[in-house]
Amino acid sequence: MTKTQLIDAMAEEAGVSKREAERLLEAFVNTVTNNLKKDEKVAVTGFGTFKVSQRKERKGVNPQNPSEVITIPAVKVPKFTAGKTLKDSIR
Repeated sequence: MTKTQLIDAMAEEAGVSKREAERLLEAFVNTVTNNLKKDEKVAVTGFGTFKVSQRKERKGVNPQNPSEVITIPAVKVPKFTAGKTLKDSIR
C-alpha cells in the first residue's frame, strides 16, 4: 500500500476528505518523528509502540574491497513493536 492509497483508505474509513486525511497522516508522522528525536517512545494501545533503539558498533566488510574489514559505527535506529491486538488480528 502506498501513501496515496493509505490516505484514500483513511479518508473513506473516517468519512473525511482526502486532503483532511493527508493532513492528519502528516500530523501523526510528524508527532511520532519529533518524539523519537527526543528519545521518547510513542505507544498506541492495541496497535504498537515506536521507540529508538541503539545499534552497537560492529565489524563489517567493505563491499568494494572484500578483504578490507571496516568498523560500522554505533547508531540510533527507529523500532516498531506490534501490539497484542494487531498481532492477534493478523493471525
